[in-house]
Amino acid sequence: MQRGFKDFLQCGRLEPGFLRLRCERCRAERLLAFSCKRRGFCPSCGARRMAECATLLIDRVLPHRPIRQWVLTVPVPIRFLLASRPDITSKVLGVVYRAISGHLIRKAGYTRTLADTGAVTLIQRFGSALNLNIHFHMLFLDGVYLRRSGRFRWVREPTSEELARLTQTIAQRTARLLERQGLLERDAEQAWLTPEADEEAGDSPMASLWAPAITYRIAVGPHQGRKVMTLQTLPPDDPLEPVAGFSLHAGVAARPDQRSKLERLCRYIARPPVAERRLALTGQGKIRYQLKTPYRDGTTHVIFEPLDFIARLAALVPRPRTHLTRYHGVFAPNHRLRDRITPAPPRVSPPNEPPTPATDPAPRPGMRWAQRLQRVFDIDVETCTACGGRLRVIACIDDPVVIHKILGHRQQRDAATSMPRAPPQADWVG
Repeated sequence: MQRGFKDFLQCGRLEPGFLRLRCERCRAERLLAFSCKRRGFCPSCGARRMAECATLLIDRVLPHRPIRQWVLTVPVPIRFLLASRPDITSKVLGVVYRAISGHLIRKAGYTRTLADTGAVTLIQRFGSALNLNIHFHMLFLDGVYLRRSGRFRWVREPTSEELARLTQTIAQRTARLLERQGLLERDAEQAWLTPEADEEAGDSPMASLWAPAITYRIAVGPHQGRKVMTLQTLPPDDPLEPVAGFSLHAGVAARPDQRSKLERLCRYIARPPVAERRLALTGQGKIRYQLKTPYRDGTTHVIFEPLDFIARLAALVPRPRTHLTRYHGVFAPNHRLRDRITPAPPRVSPPNEPPTPATDPAPRPGMRWAQRLQRVFDIDVETCTACGGRLRVIACIDDPVVIHKILGHRQQRDAATSMPRAPPQADWVG
């Protein structure tokens, strides 16, 4: 965690190191700083990862079929359990996928032995108020594939009654799962986490930050335990409430011909937790963060003390070696239909070599670093801004002595070119 904060402070700065690029035409040079490559809260690296994830899903995973987004949120106690137990997160996600996929297969008129569907889940750890809110964004096929023929069968969008039944089914199955794991006890009226679940979560050094981040409270400082300060307007008129703390939505979908809409949806669910444009510093030195959409009680902003803001960011960082993107059904790596339904780039053979046999697997190259920068930040690092020539990497500078010399020379050059001078005498004539 400490290393993540230190690397974030060096992200995009030239002092830790950079690449030297030179134009092949005009010989002009350009410096490109390194990034921290952390997956916690860095907006720059998060935006790069967002674009790369969306491109991978569009170009290599999701076929030209109707896709629907299913979003599931869980009660606050279960959020704390999922934050402390990644293994339980995988099991709960399995329950959710089986419930929704079973509904789609039955609605198409088949059984699991005859048809299968698929989904890609991106596990989000944050809410719009920088609160720790582990929930699931699932991109489901709006239909099923027949296992024998591989043909696709479209399924109509779910009705409100179907969503309500699915929510109840997921809640009941999740409760039974946690009971079998010894993490939940319930009676006819209510349910609660067992002492064993609280002890396992409390053993983590991050437990003191997770609970306040989930319940919108201050984690550190003299006001520890108090509710975070909020700014409110008049609440909207919306009587809908989630069922028993579970909430399931499936109102956003993309047709097969709406690939640009689907890519925007992929970028949305893979977005980083912190949006810089909604972050501001107040006159009192506090951090004000604007909500993406106002809450039902009219809350539009949350305000943090600087130390509590750092604690909130720390709570959003996932545990090491915890995968936040999962593939299910026909999109799973070992499914026999995956190679037949996922898109693949055209295979182009060099002019002096024979064509690649059709039996060979299609190459699936990733995005180059220059393509990532172009797609995320609209920065073309391969084209010279002075003459339009091609930029080429000539060196990777990471030696502190060399870095100091190059940056010192650059500062002297910039200072010399920015010194004031007298205007040309012709300007004073007349």
